[in-house]
Amino acid sequence: MHKSRLEAFSDGVIAIIITIMVLELKVPHGADRAALAPLVPVFLGYVLSFIYVGIYWNNHHHLFQAAQRVNGTILWANLHLLFWLSLIPFVTGWMGENHFAAVPTALYGVVLLMAAVAYYVLQCAIISEHGRDSTLAAALGTDWKGKLSPVLYLAAIGLAFVSEWLADAIYVFVAALWFIPDRRLARAIGTREEK
Repeated sequence: MHKSRLEAFSDGVIAIIITIMVLELKVPHGADRAALAPLVPVFLGYVLSFIYVGIYWNNHHHLFQAAQRVNGTILWANLHLLFWLSLIPFVTGWMGENHFAAVPTALYGVVLLMAAVAYYVLQCAIISEHGRDSTLAAALGTDWKGKLSPVLYLAAIGLAFVSEWLADAIYVFVAALWFIPDRRLARAIGTREEK
C-alpha cells in the first residue's frame, strides 16, 4: 500500500483542525482595544494549540518521509492520532473561554497526553512494518523527548488542580521542546536519499 493517500488525508484533517480552532476566535462587538480583552485567553489558547498542531504536522511529515510503505495497522494508528488531534479545538476553546480553569486545563493535558501516546503507537506500527533495523528505528534511538513528554503531561494534569498556570507552563515547555523539528529523522532521511 502506498503512503501518499495517508499523508494527503492527514494533511487535510490537520488543516481542518486548524480552521476549526481559528473559527473559535469570535469577532468582538466593539471597535476599541477594550473589546479585545475578553479574547486574550482564547487567543493564547489558540496560539499554544496552533503550535502543538504544527509540531504534530511537522513531525508526522518527517515520520512518513522515513516510512517506505503503510499497512492496515499503520492506517488505524494514524486515525487514532488524528482522533486525538481533532479534539484539540474543543479543549482549546473550553480552556480559553474559562480563562484556563482547572478542569479544562487538565482535560487539555489529557488530550495532549493521548495524542502523544497515539503518536508513539504510530511510530511503533511503522517500525514494526519496516523492521528494527529500519531508517526510522535507527533515527529514533532512545527518543528521550518522546518519553519525557507524557511524564510532563501527567504532571501538568495533576498540577492543573493546584495551579493552572504551572500546568500551562508545562504545556508551553513541552511545546518548546518539540518546536524545532526532530533532526534525527531529517538526518536519517537525508542519509538514506544520498545512498
